[in-house]
Amino acid sequence: MDNKTPRNGILLETGTNEIEIMQFTINGILYGINVAKVKEIIMSDKVKPMPHVHPAVEGIFKPRDLLITVVDLPYFVTGEAQEHHEKDLFIITHFNNLHVAFRVHTVVGISRISWRDIMKPDKTVAGEGDSITTGIAQCGPDLVTILDFEKIVAEIAPETSIQLSEIEHMGTRERSLKPIVLAEDSVLLSKIIKEALVKAGYVNIEKFNNGQEAWDYLSKLSKETDEKDIKEKVSLIITDIEMPEMDGHRLTKLIKTDSKLKQVPVIIFSSLITPEMQIKGKAVGADEQLSKPEIGHLVEVMDQLLEKQ
Repeated sequence: MDNKTPRNGILLETGTNEIEIMQFTINGILYGINVAKVKEIIMSDKVKPMPHVHPAVEGIFKPRDLLITVVDLPYFVTGEAQEHHEKDLFIITHFNNLHVAFRVHTVVGISRISWRDIMKPDKTVAGEGDSITTGIAQCGPDLVTILDFEKIVAEIAPETSIQLSEIEHMGTRERSLKPIVLAEDSVLLSKIIKEALVKAGYVNIEKFNNGQEAWDYLSKLSKETDEKDIKEKVSLIITDIEMPEMDGHRLTKLIKTDSKLKQVPVIIFSSLITPEMQIKGKAVGADEQLSKPEIGHLVEVMDQLLEKQ
């Protein structure tokens, strides 16, 4: 792979439940990141240190016209200071409307796999929502640890994550019993999103850990419910994109091709709302696509969609 590799364009057909994983190493151990988060890979550069920052933050650098924060990923992963080498690489990412560069030792390559080939680590490894591991991927003969880059950034800078204060600023709101389905694989984010929605008055929420679990529930509702009554069982669906077993695009496509469920609005709420992803979401029929961590905006859009019912 070139040491400077732009990642633009739509690489995968929409809704096929596939993902491209970029594999990289830290101290010889394989890790992975969703290619959709990667803007480019460059050789490590000189970094300007900044005062009073998280110990994993090296500082900032300015490739072209953009100031980018640099995270020492080997330090964050191991908890120990690591010697920097000239051949280290910066993986420049874009998610949650942020550009962040992560130092790694090598980049190995890219594997295209199904989300079904990504497994959640059990609680002996992941704990109760404290892990920075979002899944373990089978890439050919290798097991690759997929890191939760949103959680890493949220730990370094909590203000970049979902803020319940956005809901509090909305003031007193009416209580709604309309049934909402939420598909979100992050234990921490799932808990925060549900807490925010309940605070906003949406108290009837069915929460699922991935798209497959949500689809099992929704398809059962579709089989057991008359078309005219389906919105009494599920009024609105919120889904992340990146989830083991079934991603949000595949889930949305299944919903929008179901004769009964297609009338239910679907909001994709993800850190990956880029122009390319907007096209993918539109192709599978998403009613709205919103970027994390804008929880206040999510509630406003929910209000608008549910008022039409």
